[in-house]
Amino acid sequence: MSLTVNGLDELKKLAGSDLGTSEWIEVTQERIDTFADATGDHQWIHVDPERAKDGPFGAPIAHGYLTLSLFIPLFTELLDVQGVTTKVNYGLNKVRFPSPVKVGSRIRLTAKLAEVEEVPGGVQITVEGAIEIEGATKPAAVLQSLSRFYA
Repeated sequence: MSLTVNGLDELKKLAGSDLGTSEWIEVTQERIDTFADATGDHQWIHVDPERAKDGPFGAPIAHGYLTLSLFIPLFTELLDVQGVTTKVNYGLNKVRFPSPVKVGSRIRLTAKLAEVEEVPGGVQITVEGAIEIEGATKPAAVLQSLSRFYA
């Protein structure tokens, strides 16, 4: 369930808060194939289910950057910032992919609003997130994401 804040002042008050956990989403072969088409990355480990069965993971796996790209839809389930004119993805401080996401796996995001800093015309937030794989001991991705919100 999304936490809604109205304006930058309310957002600032959330610094240091846990934002909770998103719903699970399934990573299907269709999603992987669509990402491969969009990026031109058609490595067999992602798009050839027959060959991938005999590969190191026993099945096709999602691209790391596909997993990372799912941060945004998962994050929007957790925090909705109203009363701002612009929302901008500013970048990442760090990203790691500790565990592959096999086709058919379900993932979700657990996140914390680690920091809120003022920038000219708005604020920059640092979100610490872990994209978890259902039933796995290690997350698919851990990251620090930066976003800016302008009044």
